[in-house]
Amino acid sequence: MADAAFIIGLVGMAFILVAFVFDEFYKKFNQDTVEYNLLNILGAGMLVYYGYVSGVWPFVILNVVWCVAALVKLVKIEVK
Repeated sequence: MADAAFIIGLVGMAFILVAFVFDEFYKKFNQDTVEYNLLNILGAGMLVYYGYVSGVWPFVILNVVWCVAALVKLVKIEVK
């Protein structure tokens, strides 16, 4: 049976992949939408946790940057 961290990592990965696929195929869902950035923030945050408990620091750093970039983009969208 998979542990909780693994499940969280899978869900985080799924959020990021869903955002990517939707961005590729649906014009109304793109990098300038709140939904896209929320999926990336949630997904990257979950992957940060998974990487941290797994001790995979390059993965943690990658996803911290991914999460911060999505947060900055979300703030810019909300300020418009």
